[in-house]
Amino acid sequence: MMYSKATCISLLIEKQKEINACGISRFPKKSDFTDEQVQAIKAYLGPWPRALEQAGLKEERKKKI
Repeated sequence: MMYSKATCISLLIEKQKEINACGISRFPKKSDFTDEQVQAIKAYLGPWPRALEQAGLKEERKKKI
């Protein structure tokens, strides 16, 4: 499958909806995805915490001054 930045964001958002629908309160983990999906997400969106931020699932961290 071919991935794009938009596809990767959609994967994260859809997984978050699935997790919430099960009544679980947590962010998507790498283990929720295939290795191929994790590689694509990290390639387009950066490290996992930054990927969650870009998908709008996690509040952006404040930069230290």
